[in-house]
Order: sequence, then structure tokens, then C-alpha cells
Amino acid sequence: MKGSSPANYILSLKGNRPTPCHALRVKVDPPDAANRIMVEVYSLSDPNMMCAEVLKPFEQTIDLGGFPTGHYIVFVNGSQVGKFDA
Repeated sequence: MKGSSPANYILSLKGNRPTPCHALRVKVDPPDAANRIMVEVYSLSDPNMMCAEVLKPFEQTIDLGGFPTGHYIVFVNGSQVGKFDA
């Protein structure tokens, strides 16, 4: 995770989708009362579509945006992945 000027925060994701037919989805919730930013990462596919059973690597950057002054903690799928001060 890195910041830029003006303060705009980016989350970098790397991983593997289960097959090339799975489409990556990312849902970012606004900070909660404790300044935790919850990010949900998952994939979807058409169960009726035939697809090769091979991992498909991905790299994705997610613009988290800017935030009011404070200390923030970022979670992806329930695990803490970073923190920053805005």
C-alpha cells in the first residue's frame, strides 16, 4: 500500500484466480467508526461455462481514495494487510 500527493491511497493486490474464467471482484467499504477499511476480494464464474482448470495470476490496483486526518487500518478478506496515517 502506498500514498501519493495529495493523499490518495492505493491498495495493490496480487494473487491467482482459480481458472481463467473467474472474474475478479473487489468491494471496498468506507471506514467504520474505528477507521478500519474492509476490502472483500473474490471471483465469480458461470458454472455452465467450460474452462481449463489452471490458476490465472492477477495484479490489480485499487484506488481507496482520500481520507480525513486519522489512523486507518486496511483489511482484505478479514486479514490486516496495512495501515496508514492520513
